[in-house]
Amino acid sequence: MKKVLLVTASLIALGAAAPAVAADLAARPYTKAPAMIAAVYDWSGFYVGINGGWGSSHNTWTNTSILGAPVGANAEGSHDSTGGTVGGQVGYRWQSGTFVFGVEAQGNWADFSGSNASLSPFNVGATNRTKIDAFGLFTGQIGYAWNNALLYVKGGAAVTDNKYEGLITGPGTVFDRTTDTRWGGTVGVGLEYGFAPNWSAAIEYDHLFMDSHSNTFTSVFPIAGVTTRTDNIKQDVDLVTVRVNYKFGGPIIAKY
Repeated sequence: MKKVLLVTASLIALGAAAPAVAADLAARPYTKAPAMIAAVYDWSGFYVGINGGWGSSHNTWTNTSILGAPVGANAEGSHDSTGGTVGGQVGYRWQSGTFVFGVEAQGNWADFSGSNASLSPFNVGATNRTKIDAFGLFTGQIGYAWNNALLYVKGGAAVTDNKYEGLITGPGTVFDRTTDTRWGGTVGVGLEYGFAPNWSAAIEYDHLFMDSHSNTFTSVFPIAGVTTRTDNIKQDVDLVTVRVNYKFGGPIIAKY
């Protein structure tokens, strides 16, 4: 009986002392959760890149003189000159919020070629051929960014390097030719995606308004150097290219 009373008294004493011991323990410190940090792609900076794709040039020829003598306006017909292209671009962008602004220069080698049989009564038995060897674009850009995705539009100046030839239909012998470098305007739209630090890829469409130029042809067969005819040639170009860019500078910024 004494042992039971002793154990009971001990338990009562421990129960009374427990609140005092708990009061003496230090409170558990509170640690604030770290602030959330979102990684945001930064489109600002200089960039260089390469591009490649496909193009088509629509060319309409109108004959206005033969051997230097005016003949009015005789339609020779139209044709599309199509083919591949490859080139490069360099530019600079700066970002303000979700809007991105930029300037860019692009230069491309091209192999756009096409032809049609002349419809002019003064050029019976001849085929007209157009070839674009190169082109350049000098544009400004404005875009809207969703982190590492960028939708942009562009516009500015365009230049094409052209070769025009007359061929004898059948054997394909070139009998006259001329060349020109013409300036016009361009508008375009693109969608670009940053797929790795400093690297991005895009697909872009551009339309070139190259207007109409008067071109004087000289003979190469059978006698070289004779003025053969003058044609007004109207030209428009459509381009679809895939682009890869490398941007200098940090690709992301921290946003709290």
